Formats: sequence, C-alpha cells, structure tokens
Amino acid sequence: MEKTKRYILPEDRIPRRWYNIQAEMPNKPMPPIHPATKQPLKAEDLYPIFAEELCRQELNQTDAWIDIPEEVREKYKFYRSTPLVRAYALEEALGTPAHIYFKNESVSPMGSHKLNSAIPQAYYCKKEGVENVTTETGAGQWGASLAYAAKMFDLNAAVYQVKISYEQKPYRKSIMQTFGAQVTPSPSMSTRAGKNILTVCPNHQGSLGTAISEAVELAQTTPNCKYTLGSVMSHVSLHQTVIGLEAEEQMKMAGEYPDIVIACFGGGSNFGGIAFPFMRHNFTGERHTRFIAAEPASCPKLTRGKFQYDFGDEAGYTPLLPMFTLGHNFRPANIHAGGLRYHGAGVIVSQLIKDGLMEAVDIPQLESFEAGMLFAQTEGIIPAPESCHAIAATIREAKKCKETGEVLRQVHRRRPPELRSHRRRNRRQPRRNQRQVRPQGAAPRPQRPGPPPVVHPQPWPATATAARPV
Repeated sequence: MEKTKRYILPEDRIPRRWYNIQAEMPNKPMPPIHPATKQPLKAEDLYPIFAEELCRQELNQTDAWIDIPEEVREKYKFYRSTPLVRAYALEEALGTPAHIYFKNESVSPMGSHKLNSAIPQAYYCKKEGVENVTTETGAGQWGASLAYAAKMFDLNAAVYQVKISYEQKPYRKSIMQTFGAQVTPSPSMSTRAGKNILTVCPNHQGSLGTAISEAVELAQTTPNCKYTLGSVMSHVSLHQTVIGLEAEEQMKMAGEYPDIVIACFGGGSNFGGIAFPFMRHNFTGERHTRFIAAEPASCPKLTRGKFQYDFGDEAGYTPLLPMFTLGHNFRPANIHAGGLRYHGAGVIVSQLIKDGLMEAVDIPQLESFEAGMLFAQTEGIIPAPESCHAIAATIREAKKCKETGEVLRQVHRRRPPELRSHRRRNRRQPRRNQRQVRPQGAAPRPQRPGPPPVVHPQPWPATATAARPV
C-alpha cells in the first residue's frame, strides 16, 4: 500500500473562524489587573496600546468562535493551508511504533507561524486608521512577520529586536528592513526604559521583556501609533488556532487522532495555535489527549516558575498578568533559541497548567540541538533552535512508546540565519552563558541589581514593580 507523506487542505477549507478557548475552559483565566487602580482590566483600558478590536478579543470569555475577516482570510490564502507531514524517516531512525506527524508552517512567506497573527493585527490597526505600529522580536520571526504584514496594509513598522539575537541572526534584520521596518537592537538609548536598563547594566544582552518595554513606550509616545505583540497575549493565541483547526481536519484525512500534542513554548502562541483546538475535545470528555509544552532548561517558567501576578515586560509598562513567571527582572541566558527567552507564560496556558490540563518539560540546549540534527538528517528540514525543543520532547515520548500511538508536533521553517547555531553545535564549541537552575538547598548566587524605578508613561501610572502573589 502506498504511503501518504503530506496532507494538504484545499483553499475552500481554510478555517473561517478562530477558536477562543477561554469560552470553554473549565476555569476561566484570572483577570489581568490595572497596575494603577488594582482593578480587573477592561477592554477600554487597553485602547491606548492596542487596536480596539484586539482589546475586545483579548478579554472575550463568552464567544467560543470568532469570525475571521474576509480580508484576512484572503491574505491567509497566500500560504495556507500548511501541510501536515508524517515523519516516517524519523520514526524509522528511532525504531518507535509511534506515528509522528508535524505541522509544517515553513510555507509561510516569513518561514514561521507568526504571520497568522501579524496579518489580523495589522488589518485591525489599518481599519482603525492607525498609521504606525511598533513591536518587539526575539529571534526575528515575529518581527519579520509584522514587517511584512505592515507593508501589506501600508503601515510604518518599528521593531525592537533582542540585542543578542540581533547579533546572532543578522539576516533577520535584513528581512525586516526589506519590508521597510526600522529595526533597533534592545535595550537601546532610544527610550527611557532602555536607557534605565543600560545605565545599570551597560552590557545587557536584552530579553523579550526588555524589548516589549521599549516597543510599548514608543507606541505611547508616537502619534497615531499602536503596539502589536507576537505572543503571550490571548488574542495572539486566538489567531494562531488556524494551525490546530487545519491539523484536526488533516488528521481526519490520515484516519488518525493524536494521543499527544507537543509544541515548543516561549510565551504561548506556538503552543496555543496547535494545541487549543484539540484541547476542546478533552473538556467535553470525548478525548484524553496529552498536551506537552517544551521550554528551554535555562528559561523554565512553566516547570520552575511561580504562579503570580507579574508584569509582562521588564520596565513594568504592561498590565499585571496572572502567569507562571520567573520574575519580570529575570535575565535569560544567551541561548540560541531567541524566541523562547521570555520570563513568563500567557494567562491561558498558565491557568491550564495550574489546573493540570497540560504538562511542561524543560529541554537542555545540547539535547535540543542533537534532536534537531537527527530531524534534519532524517526528514531533510533544518529546524530552528526553538523548534528543536519540541523535537527533543517528541523523541523522548516516542522512545517511551511501547504500543502504536500518534504524536502530533509543530515545526517552523528553517532559514539560513539559523545555520549559525547548528554550525556552532557541529564544531562542538563549549556552551557559554547557559544559565542552569540552582538545585534546591544550594547556596543562592548573589542577585544582580534590577533596573531603577521608572516613571511610567500613560496609561499606566507608576506603581510598585514587585510581582503580586496570587
């Protein structure tokens, strides 16, 4: 019998609605808190920062399905649907009875899943009459996607890229600039938040929390400008559910249903996109799928963090979010997976972890690269460092599989800028700057000083910057 390698949906079966998991969760996420009033956030509190429709989507806990605007769906047709692929060669190399599938978002023009949210965010900004957008980016996938989407809708884009990734992945900057974006390494001297951080630590290599602070500040001080975000927030995960909704239909084409769904985890958009549509069947008792988020061992907010209210950025410009966090002043190690170097988890995933409805594992950097090398050698795709974490977690589960099962995993596009990471692994250079979590009972290391208090721009007046326990 001939084997089918790829499953692709026709254009007319591209999803017409996003799935809003908040409406069907057994326990709704706790509300974000306005840092000045200490009251639950209302949609209008976010209007100065985000496009208004995005604010309403962010706090929507009643509508399980939200229509995708036809203009957005037409843009999705540039690259969707993306193929669901059976990893036969990887299965053979592992000698596993598990059936391993991956959702290959590489056919996106920007090479990752990030465009799924960049397009609607740019669309809603344009519809509102906005002319300028700002954002942050780690490895550069989100920044490139936002730059491309902004050009689609004739918007000006400014991107703050985490400094260590800006230096490690220079071609990402070139991609963003190709679509007209202004790219600045973060922390920088162009914002008050960046200046404060560099004053305390001149050699600060940056983090997503730092870049968020700068992008939010620029949005609030630039006329007719809105901030856009590539992960963490609930409306971003909402847009990404096109991935899982497609995958669900493609698994039907394959005649199977996943026992385990695995994705890498930074802030939650990648994981939510593939997992949330399948998770709704667990809520009803129809299915009993396991969901595993794979995060870096050097930035383990889900496996080692605390569930508490904390800021989403380093300077404290965002609302207080109920999340698993390492603290908004946490300084991540300079690992190659720049898209996973974030201190906290989105509120939806945090609640799901708290309720025991999903799992998390932390993956050491070396193990992730070894997994990525095996995947490249068997499936012919060189994965990004972020995706390597999901591959490593998949390999762990496949090796444990003692009877036939299905493992569904998502993988991003491999682009030349990522090859530097694999080249270093091949040369077996010593790993530097990879922070390891201290074992319990060990003497604590001296704490580095955090940035000095800042005077927050509106709408968030200055408040205490300590995380608030739940």
